[in-house]
Amino acid sequence: MDIVVNGRPENSGPASVADLVAARGLAPEALIVELNGEIIRQEQWPQVQLGDGDRLELLSFVGGG
Repeated sequence: MDIVVNGRPENSGPASVADLVAARGLAPEALIVELNGEIIRQEQWPQVQLGDGDRLELLSFVGGG
């Protein structure tokens, strides 16, 4: 299936949002996931399946000063 992640087209097999986050090695506690313009709460990630044409934005928070 074809999806768009942070503005870049990708080809992915069937997966949940949680699968995608884990495959990228991202820290879930510092991550916001937007799917097709809607924020997905972290507890929903395992149940939300990605579909062809989905658009995701993965936003991570970085501390510093």
